[in-house]
Amino acid sequence: MTAVNIISGIILVIASVAIILSVLFTDTRNSGLNSAIGGSQDSFFGRNGGNTREAKLNRATAIIVAVFFVVALVVNIISAYVGK
Repeated sequence: MTAVNIISGIILVIASVAIILSVLFTDTRNSGLNSAIGGSQDSFFGRNGGNTREAKLNRATAIIVAVFFVVALVVNIISAYVGK
């Protein structure tokens, strides 16, 4: 194993655990098709809507998923060319 494989494996494990934790911390009160179509009655679309805990958690989840995807893609490409 090369150093790149070890480092990328560690990053993938950390990102996986972070994705699991961020999904578990996400509030699921507004789940289902009804909230997707009609929205929720107690939603907060004020001036500070992007500063709520849920907005920050959603943003962090999206960033972590993007990091996971990019690292997995890069590892796959590197292993395809180096493995030959």
